[in-house]
Amino acid sequence: MIYVMSDLHGQYDKYKDMLTQINFSKHDTLYVLGDVLDRGEHGLKILLDMMNRNNIVMILGNHEYMAVQCLPIITQDITDEFLNSLEEEKLHILQDWLTEGGIHTLKEYKTLTLQQRKQIIDYLYESLLFEEISINDKKFILVHAGLGNYAKDKMLEDYELEELVWSRPDYASQGIDDPDTFIVCGHTPTLTLHGKAKIYHKEQSIVIDCGAYFKEGKLACLCLDTMEEFYI
Repeated sequence: MIYVMSDLHGQYDKYKDMLTQINFSKHDTLYVLGDVLDRGEHGLKILLDMMNRNNIVMILGNHEYMAVQCLPIITQDITDEFLNSLEEEKLHILQDWLTEGGIHTLKEYKTLTLQQRKQIIDYLYESLLFEEISINDKKFILVHAGLGNYAKDKMLEDYELEELVWSRPDYASQGIDDPDTFIVCGHTPTLTLHGKAKIYHKEQSIVIDCGAYFKEGKLACLCLDTMEEFYI
């Protein structure tokens, strides 16, 4: 079976419980559509587990994008001299990341070995921006945020990184004409779309970020073979 989940935001226990609930085995494949990191305390613990499984595929989210820009910068002591040496743009990136929950990832990063740190940075650099898969005569485009600035004849390879990891498109008008093609994404909590911690279906869009980090939210997982939904 092929599964998708997204926006775990450090919820290691929910992640492990979900793998148990779906009876995840070596014969299955799981795509994680970004935002494993930040806000919660154990994002890197989840990544380390994912890295040890050859049947889990990471799609880059905006929080991983921020982290991979910032973590190499702050592997040295943050002194006045260090801060003065930073370009203003990098300072803004660092400030935005910490404000968006990166402080929890940074604290966890400090507990890792140098080898683990390098492995995580390499893993994030190698993560996909999107994936296309076909199952049961249906095509699924897997991406963190959706297709920002959608254009009918625009190839997936032509989308800017920001359009794939940061955008919040109108899910009713992403323009997919083929009734058997679906965009599966996270990034925008479904609580803000229809007030429910349930997977959101709109036209050809399927949004699976059900707010795992939030008190009223859940971690969702979707089986693309059967379209069965799972929640923790």
